[in-house]
Amino acid sequence: MQEQKKHLLERLRELKEQRNAIILAHNYQIGEVQDAADYVGDSFGLSRIAANTDADVIVFCGVHFMAEGAAILAPEKTVLLPEILAGCPMAEMITAEALRDKKKEYPEATVVAYVNTSAAVKAESDICVTSSNAVAVVNSLAAAEILFVPDMNLGSFVADRTDKRVILWEGYCITHHRVRAADVTQARERHPDALVVVHPECRPEVVKAADYAFSTGGILDFARNSREKKLIIGTEMGLIHRLQRENPEKEFYLLHQGLVCPNMKYTNLEKVVTALEKMQPVITVSASVRERARQALERMLAVS
Repeated sequence: MQEQKKHLLERLRELKEQRNAIILAHNYQIGEVQDAADYVGDSFGLSRIAANTDADVIVFCGVHFMAEGAAILAPEKTVLLPEILAGCPMAEMITAEALRDKKKEYPEATVVAYVNTSAAVKAESDICVTSSNAVAVVNSLAAAEILFVPDMNLGSFVADRTDKRVILWEGYCITHHRVRAADVTQARERHPDALVVVHPECRPEVVKAADYAFSTGGILDFARNSREKKLIIGTEMGLIHRLQRENPEKEFYLLHQGLVCPNMKYTNLEKVVTALEKMQPVITVSASVRERARQALERMLAVS
C-alpha cells in the first residue's frame, strides 16, 4: 500500500510539472488528498487561488459547484474535477428555473446566494455569500427584504443577526442537518472539559447549544489561536485531519459520527492522477452564465 501511494505521488509530481498544474483540495477531502494538495481550504478561497495562480490546469478536489466556481473566476484555465459524480445535495435542492419563479413572488427582495450553489443559480442571484461573510454582506445591503438561498440553516443564522426580513429557501446540507441539539448534550457529557464549535450550516438549535459557530476557516482560526486544548468539532469530519495536523498539541473530537459527506470522499489520490493523465473530466461554464455569476461573486468581494 505504501509503495503504491509513493508511486502515485511521484507520478503526480511528474504530471503537475508537465501540465503546469496545481492541486486544490477542500477541507473535507480525505487525508491523503489534502496532504498531496498544493492548497487546502474552503470552496471560495480555493477558487480565488485558482484565479490568481500562474498554473494552466486546476485540479479541484471537491464537489461540482466548487469546480464551477474556479471556472467562473478563471475561465482561461482548464479546471478538472477528479470525480464527476461528486455533487452537492444542497446545491441540487435549487435550480435556476425554481429561483426565477420564487423571485416573482418577492419582486422587491434582494437575492442572496450561498456559494454552495450551481453557476446557473448564482447567475440568477444579486450577490453571493460564504458562511464566513454572510452576516456582514446581508447587513451591507440596502434592501429591507432578503431572499436567501438555498441553505435555510445558514439563512436562519443570518436572520438572527440582522434587522432585515429574511425569506428562507428550504434547502440544507444533509450532513450538517442530521445533527441535533441532543447530540451536543451527549458530546458534552463525553468530553465535559471541551468547547463545542459548530458550522452555521447546522440546525439553529445546534448552533444555539454550541459555544461558537464558525465557517471552516473560522474553526481553523479559532483552534489555532485559542488557549483551549480540547474542542468538539461540529462540521464534516475531513476538517479534523487538518486541525490535528496544524495543532498536534490539542485534542479534537467529532460532534457526531454522521458528520460525513459521501460526495467529498469520492476523490482519492488515484483519481487525481488519472484526471491529470487523461485531462478529464473538464468543468466549464457557458459564457452567458459565467458573466452573470461572476458579477454576483464580485459584488460580494466588493463588500468583504
